[in-house]
Amino acid sequence: MIIGTAGHIDHGKTALVKALTGVDADRLPEEKRRGITIDLGFAPLSLEGVGTVGVIDVPGHEDFVRSMLVGASGIDLGLLVVAADEGVMPQTREHLLILELLRIPQVVVAVTKSDLVDGEWLELVRADLLALFNDSPLATPPVVSCSSRTGAGLDELRSVLAECLGNAKPRASADLFRMPIDRAFSVKGTGTVVTGTVWSGELPVEASVVVLPSGKTARARRIEQHGNSADIARAGGRAAIALAGLDVSDVSRGSVLVCADRWQPTSLFEAVVTLEPGTEVNLTPRTRLRLHAGASEVGARVVSPVGETLPGDPALVRVTTEAPLVLRGGDRFVLRLPAPLRTIGGGVVVDPYARRRSLPRHWGNKLNALSASSAARLGYQLEADAARGVRASDLAVRTGCSSAEVEQLVRQSGAHVGPHNLFTSVVVEEVMASVRRIVAEYEIKSPLAFGVPARTLREGLRVDEELGHCDPRDGAGRGNRVIWTAGTQNWLGAFPD
Repeated sequence: MIIGTAGHIDHGKTALVKALTGVDADRLPEEKRRGITIDLGFAPLSLEGVGTVGVIDVPGHEDFVRSMLVGASGIDLGLLVVAADEGVMPQTREHLLILELLRIPQVVVAVTKSDLVDGEWLELVRADLLALFNDSPLATPPVVSCSSRTGAGLDELRSVLAECLGNAKPRASADLFRMPIDRAFSVKGTGTVVTGTVWSGELPVEASVVVLPSGKTARARRIEQHGNSADIARAGGRAAIALAGLDVSDVSRGSVLVCADRWQPTSLFEAVVTLEPGTEVNLTPRTRLRLHAGASEVGARVVSPVGETLPGDPALVRVTTEAPLVLRGGDRFVLRLPAPLRTIGGGVVVDPYARRRSLPRHWGNKLNALSASSAARLGYQLEADAARGVRASDLAVRTGCSSAEVEQLVRQSGAHVGPHNLFTSVVVEEVMASVRRIVAEYEIKSPLAFGVPARTLREGLRVDEELGHCDPRDGAGRGNRVIWTAGTQNWLGAFPD
């Protein structure tokens, strides 16, 4: 499991991580010289009853919010750090907003430097902090006063963290492996090493992997988790993976490590987007944005069926990006304005493999379901791609359900299953009706003909091959073919070529 810090600059995040773990997360010479965190830092933390968890220390300066977004993605618990002598500050609010947009499951607030203020002031700070959560989608968090200098309150903080993580929902191991890469470097004698948080699935040593979006392939030569060699990189943990057959120049922050061919980079996807009410920004197709998803940051534009995306209410939109991303249904992302740099909202992916098509407006009253439910996302995709169908092998990625849940999801959807694609019952019935119409019209035009030529049916239907195609299993070798629909697999009759 992973804990990620959040909070304003100089509020004691790095000092708190060191006091808890004994590790100085500031590793760069520039960080040592300036006395501020610039990039992500990492440390293991042993918690009673939980085991060893990873801690990601993020920068608090407003110029490095992009690094904070990389660190906050994929964490199980957000540790919001607020200095008692300063209280709530601008980056406190922005970092909390990011935790909200990413729907981090749990948050704990640590009021650091509590030894610098008296009890009355400390209570005022606690009241201000709790007020931040009055209108927040996140639950009211536990607030722990502590001091990294004196050690006061650290044991209580460890206990609270252990209790929260002990109740956390474990990540599915029976799922597709995916690890967004936040660091890539070369080690003498080892070669290229990448690090990141394993979002889903498992990766054994010696497994073949693919780096997306580049498509470069490699082999997982060695795996370490929390500084110890491991046979398998498991979901919910930090991992350092040595890659054989890959140069360090072939991989960078923002790349994604996967080990299945079901993942595809995409520059066009559909999502439910919500802009913060106080942003006073109306998004048009011309508005340039910075989109943060996992460890990636790309330029993006948002297109809404009504032309503008307004603050406050969620909206179903199409998102185009300037560079390809590796996304999954249900993934959350954050939107920021490039100038001036500020966070304005975020969203959840509804269909990562969307095509250029009309957005169905009647889904506007089901946006909460689309954000939360893989079943709702499958229903949306089946309707949006009614004529083409939804490829069954893409379901785990497109809907966001685990690999183990795909069969049950298909069964519950009531979709008709073809050799490769799924179709709604409505479109199958429409094709059946079209076949009957074409046959009736042909009989009127050619009353003496025995059946309808297969070519006539193909040209008249103009649908996916699986919805209406010729199958030679009846009358094979006699010049006959059988027209049937993959959705219902009902035999309609034998027709000569």
